Amino acid sequence: MIAILDYGVGNLFSLTCSFRAIGKEAVVTKDPARIRAAERLILPGVGAFADAAKKLRDSGLDVLLKEEVAKGKPLLGICLGMQLLFEKSYEYGEHEGLGLIKGSILPFAEHIGEEYKIPQIGWNRLHLTQSIPLWKYVNEGDFVYFVHSYFAPSSDAYTAAEAEYGIPFSAAVAKGNVYGCQFHPEKSGNVGLSILRGFCETEGRVC
Repeated sequence: MIAILDYGVGNLFSLTCSFRAIGKEAVVTKDPARIRAAERLILPGVGAFADAAKKLRDSGLDVLLKEEVAKGKPLLGICLGMQLLFEKSYEYGEHEGLGLIKGSILPFAEHIGEEYKIPQIGWNRLHLTQSIPLWKYVNEGDFVYFVHSYFAPSSDAYTAAEAEYGIPFSAAVAKGNVYGCQFHPEKSGNVGLSILRGFCETEGRVC
C-alpha cells in the first residue's frame, strides 16, 4: 500500500486516480499508523514553500516522514513536495525544508532571461542523468508536465534528470530511497504513469 501524505497541500485526487490506473492501492492519509504500515510514501505539494513547510511541521508528519525514510522506506516528493526535500528555499525569504537532500531551492526570476515566462507551465523534455527505478519504463527525451517558479539547481550529487528552461535544472532528484519529481507525474500522461509504476517497484534502502 502507498500512503499519500495529507497535510493540507497537494493535488491528492489526481494522484489516487493515477495509482488506480496502474493497479496500485494508494490511500490519502495523515494517520501515523497507516503511514508506518505503508510500503511507500508520497509527499505531494502545491502552493507556497513556507506555508507547506509549516503545515507539515504543525501536523508532526515531518518527524514521522524522516523516521520512515531512515528505516529505508521509499519516498517520492512531487512538485513542491520535491522542493521540501531540500535544506531550504529562497521563496519570498529563507525557509527551512526537510533536509533530506543537501541544497537550496532558487527563484527562476533571478537566473533566466526576461524572454522566459514565470512560472514555467507546460511540457518539457527529460534528460536522464542517473539510472534509477523511476526511469525503468521511461525513455531519454520523454516529455512531462511542469508548473513552477522555483527550481533546484543541477548537481552531480542528486540530480536524476535535467530539463532546461533558460538554464538546466533538476527535473528529478534521487538520494538512496528518497526521490523527487519537480514535474507532475499525475498530469504527464502515459509517461507519468510509467514513472509512478517504476516508483512502485523501488526497494527500500537507506540514503
